[in-house]
Amino acid sequence: MENSNQLFLEPEITLVDGAVDYTGQPAVRSKSGYWRSAWFIIGVEVTERVSYYGIQANLISYLTGPLKQTTAVAAKNVNVWSGTASLLPLLGAFVADSFLGRYRTIIIASFIYILGLSLLTLSATIPSLAKSKCQVDSKFILCSKNSQAILFFISLYLVAIGQGGHKPCVQAFGADQFDEQHPKEHRARSSFFNWWYFTMVAGATVAIAILAYIQDNYSWVLGFGIPCIVMTFGLLVFWLGTMTYRYNIKENETSPFLRIGRVFVAAARNWQTNLSSTIIEDECDGMLHCQSSKQFNFLNKALLTPKGSKEGNTCSLVEVEEAKAILRLVPIWATSLVYGIIFAQVSTFFTKQGNSMERTIFPGFHVPPASLQSINGVAIILFSPIYDRIFVPIARAITGKPSGITMLQRIGTGIFISIFTMVIAVFVEIKRLNIAQEYGLVEDPNATVPMSIWWLVPQYFLFGVSEVFTIVGLQEFFYDQVPNELRSMGLALYLSIVGVGSFLSSFLISMIENLSGKDGHESWFCDNINKAHFDYFYSLLAGLSVGGFILFVYFAKSYTYNHKGTITHA
Repeated sequence: MENSNQLFLEPEITLVDGAVDYTGQPAVRSKSGYWRSAWFIIGVEVTERVSYYGIQANLISYLTGPLKQTTAVAAKNVNVWSGTASLLPLLGAFVADSFLGRYRTIIIASFIYILGLSLLTLSATIPSLAKSKCQVDSKFILCSKNSQAILFFISLYLVAIGQGGHKPCVQAFGADQFDEQHPKEHRARSSFFNWWYFTMVAGATVAIAILAYIQDNYSWVLGFGIPCIVMTFGLLVFWLGTMTYRYNIKENETSPFLRIGRVFVAAARNWQTNLSSTIIEDECDGMLHCQSSKQFNFLNKALLTPKGSKEGNTCSLVEVEEAKAILRLVPIWATSLVYGIIFAQVSTFFTKQGNSMERTIFPGFHVPPASLQSINGVAIILFSPIYDRIFVPIARAITGKPSGITMLQRIGTGIFISIFTMVIAVFVEIKRLNIAQEYGLVEDPNATVPMSIWWLVPQYFLFGVSEVFTIVGLQEFFYDQVPNELRSMGLALYLSIVGVGSFLSSFLISMIENLSGKDGHESWFCDNINKAHFDYFYSLLAGLSVGGFILFVYFAKSYTYNHKGTITHA
């Protein structure tokens, strides 16, 4: 009887290794973490994405509208801001993993975010203030426009800074609520990434449709003010879950960045010292779990004592393994960048295409071009449950893998689908240009081409399906494959793919604009998009995607998964 009582009570008193509750006491499994905590964190992420996409989705319309920028300049500004917002998580993750912890970083970043959104709303009120005083001083309007632009961009980049601290930490903190050493919670963590993205996109999809309409037809002040209110509500939701969260305990007081940096420094020093006389045999040490000594010779040298030195500056096996885990990610990160470039087109040139097409659903109601991005979200909302409930079980029965397919196979599938997205975009744009020419609208930059905006649905929808594979796969991959203490940084690395992709897109636009606009020719991105050639640009991106996919497959086949202490081949 005593044994049976023990078995009955055990689940109530089981502690979670490496985690504490909000009081600093060891976390009790039945009273902390798991889905009860994850839903609070998912809730705050939904509000953050509503706020972010409420600004980003229609940003090109604001820049080419109230701020009077050209199409190419506006597209570059959107790409630079989006890229910065996606790269700043690297800094936010560094601060969280090394100093503040994820919880505190989320709180501070949220306040910065709300400040940025508040000032952004204020900047949109400046034109109305200028209009009321234009009769007093004719120079006031110019001053107000300059003030509006300055305050707008300051506010915009405050939002980027807030997102930089918020984005990597919230998702990592959410995944931390699932104990990877517990079979049930470990399986649930994989579903967490799927449902995380599903709910996030669902919220963002609704926001894009509603806020884009408000911004285009009513008021930019209201269109910017609503995201500010939503983000404030999100901070409250996150705070309400404080008593249910699990907080990870640092296994090592030394910063993980310093430990890994020390490995590379030690390896470099020892390599120079032993270059002329030391040769590491082409064999694997079982304790090091290396793929091949040729691949990791450089890091293995960190374990050596330099000749002529009595003690040396050697590193532990754990430190070397952490450095190897990071190094293995580089080829996967690099070959995913083309996907990031395509990602940047959804909120820029796709939107500009829609602006020139027939958008009337019924008399008096026109579809805002930016709201078509909600089709992208609808695809994700529809396909995520299909992937989780149908695709994975079928794939699991075939492959025998718990997740159906590996993380890299999932990422690669999405990259492959994105190639067809760009091919479809090419043919749709060719058709739009032909219709513009047929109806004699080429010379009219403000003409509405008699072609339904619904022609853009396939490229939006297909790219949404690709996101279910690639974006969710990248999230899980970079969270899972980095050392435990660097998981915020892992998710920041995934975000940096989108960020660097945006910068690369901006670079390509600048380069192509200069080359194609020489000798008096219209550039591919001229303001009159009926004379522009987005179709050429999309064709270029499709070709780059094919090359990127081939390289991705090559590196993915040789990748060795790190299962936290046991490394096995894919």
